[in-house]
Amino acid sequence: MTLQANNDTLITVFGGSGFLGRHLVRALARRHYRIRVACRRPDLAGHLQPLGRVGQIHTVQANVRYPGSIEAAVRGADIVINLVAVLYERGRQRFEAVQVFGAEQVALAASAHGARMIHVSAIGADENSPSAYARSKAAGEKAVRVATPDAVVFRPSALFGPEDNFFNKFAAIARFAPALPLIGGGATRFQPVFVGDVAEAIARAVDGNAKPGTVYELGGPEVRTFRQLMEYMLATIERQRLLVPVPFGLMKLQAQFLQFLPKPPLTPDMVELLRGDNVVSDEARRDGRTLQALGIEPTAMEVIVPSYLWRFRKTGQFKTGRFA
Repeated sequence: MTLQANNDTLITVFGGSGFLGRHLVRALARRHYRIRVACRRPDLAGHLQPLGRVGQIHTVQANVRYPGSIEAAVRGADIVINLVAVLYERGRQRFEAVQVFGAEQVALAASAHGARMIHVSAIGADENSPSAYARSKAAGEKAVRVATPDAVVFRPSALFGPEDNFFNKFAAIARFAPALPLIGGGATRFQPVFVGDVAEAIARAVDGNAKPGTVYELGGPEVRTFRQLMEYMLATIERQRLLVPVPFGLMKLQAQFLQFLPKPPLTPDMVELLRGDNVVSDEARRDGRTLQALGIEPTAMEVIVPSYLWRFRKTGQFKTGRFA
């Protein structure tokens, strides 16, 4: 795609003000696309403006639970990207409303306006999963593909990066807690993927380098258990903490109380989600539906994670004993 074509192409990004969204907006801005960020609180999306040129990035108010606002945000767009998701239910933010109904309405609006559709789901999306989150992700994918059969769907594993809700969360807990729980013994496998790599994959799909109607599974270069990830995090922040195996049943009982916190670190549904591995499937690797198939070499955790977890060390960015 030529530079001029990029200048003429308008992309609407639902959920563009979030963790993955800000990295995606940066990747699209570098390609000189015009970007319309649709989010519930445009007044809180000012951090996106410096990512592009003056007038290149525009924020509009939209809520995926209200089809009228979706239609207005999609109008005139050439490509529509849906990143909207919730990790836990609170008030009117329900899995069914956001990740099924909302995803379907975005896809229907994209189809009505003749725009290409890109939808971000999650590894583990399964209509038969014990987790309501995973079931809603699968239902959302199905609704999107019915409305827009040529939609490109991305399923990333756990995202890591400077603002992630994984390593940052557990590192913050480790500053004060003498022990960290290993849910279900810590044997659940993950394939953490750098948020910048996922953003680049989506941007390449925008460029037209992804196969229409295909589901891509995005994972990092290594598969590690939850225990191994906690050990790596503790080594990175230079803290020693006990790692205590906790059965799923007991952890789910504790989550019954934790779910009522303003930003719950764990809910019963999250415990159910942790019963299954979060890794790229053999089928996706065999069929060429991975980061590598898009020409992206996954970034290792060791390259990125220490650059933002240093703030959880006792001496911050300075090594112990560096100063007398």
